[in-house]
Amino acid sequence: MRNGRAGAMRGLGRVFLTVTPVRARIAAVLIAAVSVAMECINIWVTAQLPQPSYTPLPFAPEDVAGSAFPIFGALLVFQRPRLVIGWLLCLGGLCSALNSLSVNVALLDLRDSRFALPEQIWTVVGVSWKLTLLQLGVLLPLLYPDGRLLSARWRSLIWFTVAVLTVDVLRAEFLPMQMPYRFSFGWRAQLLLEQLGNVAMVLAFVSLAVRFRRASPEERRQILWPLLAIAAVIVPWVVGDPVWWLASFTILLIPAAITFSVLRHRLYGIDTLITRTLVGAGLVGVIGGVYVAAGAASSLFLSGVDRLGGLVAALCAGAFFHPLRRMLQRGADNLLYGSKGDPVALAEGLRRRLQRTDPAGGLVATLEVLREGLSVTGVAVRFLDGGPDEVTVGELREVVRDVRLVWHGGPVGNLLIGPPGIRRLPAAHNGRVIAALTPYVADAAHAVRLVGALRRSRERIVATREEERRRLRRDLHDGLGQSLSGMAMSINMARHSLRASPETAERMLSDLRSGMDAVTSDIRHLVYGLRPPALDDLGLAGAIGEMAGPGVEVEVNGELAGLPAAAEVAAYRIVQEALTNVRKHAGAEVVRVRLERVVVDRTGHEHLNVRVSDDGAGLSANRRSGVGLSSMRERAAELGGTCVITSPPEGGTVVEAVLPLNLNVET
Repeated sequence: MRNGRAGAMRGLGRVFLTVTPVRARIAAVLIAAVSVAMECINIWVTAQLPQPSYTPLPFAPEDVAGSAFPIFGALLVFQRPRLVIGWLLCLGGLCSALNSLSVNVALLDLRDSRFALPEQIWTVVGVSWKLTLLQLGVLLPLLYPDGRLLSARWRSLIWFTVAVLTVDVLRAEFLPMQMPYRFSFGWRAQLLLEQLGNVAMVLAFVSLAVRFRRASPEERRQILWPLLAIAAVIVPWVVGDPVWWLASFTILLIPAAITFSVLRHRLYGIDTLITRTLVGAGLVGVIGGVYVAAGAASSLFLSGVDRLGGLVAALCAGAFFHPLRRMLQRGADNLLYGSKGDPVALAEGLRRRLQRTDPAGGLVATLEVLREGLSVTGVAVRFLDGGPDEVTVGELREVVRDVRLVWHGGPVGNLLIGPPGIRRLPAAHNGRVIAALTPYVADAAHAVRLVGALRRSRERIVATREEERRRLRRDLHDGLGQSLSGMAMSINMARHSLRASPETAERMLSDLRSGMDAVTSDIRHLVYGLRPPALDDLGLAGAIGEMAGPGVEVEVNGELAGLPAAAEVAAYRIVQEALTNVRKHAGAEVVRVRLERVVVDRTGHEHLNVRVSDDGAGLSANRRSGVGLSSMRERAAELGGTCVITSPPEGGTVVEAVLPLNLNVET
């Protein structure tokens, strides 16, 4: 394939490669100047002929092509002298100008015998037209946009076209015209050769379609711009009289589109232009038809009430405007991007898919839909603050776009998008796809973070529970168990020595009494580790006041009776740890503890707000969270709450915890 493309048009390539850039630019300018000069002469010649019925202008579309193609071709040669496309525009335009001039001169010779031009003028007409077809109708679509054939197989089409056109020239030169000419052998041969030439041009544009299918996104834009310009010429040509003359203005768009798409193709969103053109044309056509139909109906049934008929037509057109615009927009999107590129269809499909997917797999499903919609090699979500591992769908070797994910005003992570893959049209539509699906990605990413946080919290709860069980087992076995075993032995020894040595028995019983006090103290310590007894005796406010001491202000807002046991223990432990940190590190003079029970919404959900503040040294800039700070956050997270430790600008440290009170605890 590569050898075929490199070897195609080798002879033509050698010609341009051996010409220096300066000489190439001079040659291109001369070609453009000669073409413009011939067209100026052609305008004078045309003025000597009768005015054509199909155009009110003093020139035809072919005359504009003879000037526009060489001028834009010279501009392209100036920028890229070794690119074949510029030379095809120059030489094809030159042949077109020569053909227009020779045709009009030959027609003038038929009307005015004073010129007495030789018969070879018709040979010039035929050859120049055949060369125009070869260069602009076959070679240009075959070699556009990089100046190389799609593969070596397409080289046979060039030789086929050259053979057909050569035979046609020889036919016109040596095959005598028979009268009547119609249905003669010469007429049949001419018709056959013209059809073969048309087939060659169709096949050349087929190669352009194949190139478009295999091309990169940038090359696709290069191909689409000229196609859009060609459509602006084909529409007046298909309609015919009386609008065919408009092609005189639109035909210059073809070389302009080719030149600018080759030089500046990355600056234009051709797909956006096409969709807006299709939608606008559809709106004008359909609404115009509705308006005319409503006006005609009103004239039939409401004759004599012209104003009412116009009002009815305007109301009908206005009523259909927005629904029709949406329908046409979706139709244009589906035409250019397929069903996978329609943002509305993607969002609807994603919504149905998320309904059948668990929260943990929602992010992968969302990224798969986004990757299909954008037709990229891969997409990924990178979480912030050391969250879950990066979630990737597809192959993400390169990141071409980084989109920040925000959930309810808070950053969640970043959406990483890879380079585009194979699709009908890339890039300009991607903004709408990303805008439509990014909220879903942010929701799914937040759900993954919550699922990960919940899993880690459960793991910490299980680990903490097992550690607590191990501690209880160790304390009961090593402490309380040994003490009870020793007390049992002391009782047996006292019982045996009670009659023989009452003094010894008395001493042993006294020691036993002291041991029982120690066991009681150990049991109280174990119980206090599970739940502080002061909470049951004094309540949360009283227990915190007793623990804090007289130097700490304790403020209570709201009724604290009837709090869930888990919330009471968490609040007590958070305040206890905060006060311990104040005494160890803060050096504060004023310490305040505030407990507030609040209703957060109309559903009756309640929170317990715990706030511990001091006027001490505050948090250092290079601090690292220790066990105590992590413990406070984990106790709040176990209940579904939050705990934040900050240093306000005025100094000191503030510990704020929000604990939900509507707990559904499963045992």
